[in-house]
Amino acid sequence: MDFEFKNRYNIYDMLEIMKILRSDNGCPWDKEQDHHSIRKDFIEEVYEAVEAIDLEDTALLREELGDVLLQVVFHARIEEEQGSFCFDDVVDEVCQKLITRHPHVFGNVSAETSDEVLKNWNNIKQETKGQDTYTETLESVCSALPALMRAQKLGQCAKRAGMDFDSVSDAISSLESEIAELKAAIDGQGDISEEIGDVLFSAVNVSRLCSVDAEEALSRSSDKFTERFRKTEDLVRCDGKDMRSLNIDLLDAYWRKAKNQ
Repeated sequence: MDFEFKNRYNIYDMLEIMKILRSDNGCPWDKEQDHHSIRKDFIEEVYEAVEAIDLEDTALLREELGDVLLQVVFHARIEEEQGSFCFDDVVDEVCQKLITRHPHVFGNVSAETSDEVLKNWNNIKQETKGQDTYTETLESVCSALPALMRAQKLGQCAKRAGMDFDSVSDAISSLESEIAELKAAIDGQGDISEEIGDVLFSAVNVSRLCSVDAEEALSRSSDKFTERFRKTEDLVRCDGKDMRSLNIDLLDAYWRKAKNQ
């Protein structure tokens, strides 16, 4: 194997390492992979990088960003072997995109605020992607996004078309209406799954109009639930009991006690 070991490597070394791993004399596992087999790995690495950001752990973030970059290099190498494109093409395309969508920096367009920048960005994106209708902007939102994130982006796209609630109060009224429909479905007058989806979508609209990121808000609530559950179990154990042996009223009492701690 023709490879130079170093004390410090760069992106070109990484590309060469991936080429070796995928070669005939490389790693059996790496050679077997395709886009679909490592798709989940890509998602997991991105989430681990996000967790490092949430933890404000600089060393962990450096490591996880490397793992994300590895996934990019891996997918690019697979395409290069098929003669489609290479890593350099990926870099060139994103550089071209950055220049095109920042005319206030690389051109003579004026944009003094973040809102103006985002408006220009969206207009340029719509033009370069050949989107002639507002519906096409909604259809372009990635369907593989987490559901809450996708719903919020769809709402933002609809807003740019002028289709939005006049106020948070109107959005809350819509949410209450959807909850009523869900109750009716539970009573046998509709599709429960569909109505739950409508309730969640309406809740996301309320979140968006309150300038709250629905995905992040739910994540924080999940963390809060886990922490409160831990406190509840600690209280139950301190009393020499097991949670599964308690009725719902006693569990609720412990839960409220944990909430006040």
